[in-house]
Amino acid sequence: MTLATMTSKGQITIPKEIRDSLKLSTGDKIEFILTNSREALLRPVSKKVDEVFGRLYQPNRNPASIEEMNAAIAKRIRARIK
Repeated sequence: MTLATMTSKGQITIPKEIRDSLKLSTGDKIEFILTNSREALLRPVSKKVDEVFGRLYQPNRNPASIEEMNAAIAKRIRARIK
């Protein structure tokens, strides 16, 4: 288990082991997600273009229409609200 200590100003230093594992560097954004069991998950938000370039490409897939994209987004939002 890796521990960090919070300062009087509410700041913590993310331990190097965690920064390395999440590939965090100076200026990266981190999202904190609170769970129902009073736990907090942290997730890196920003990624470099080189890290995500081409991940969505699938050679035999047809492009989705705006309506299909909107429907998929609405479905995902509804699933998260439940």
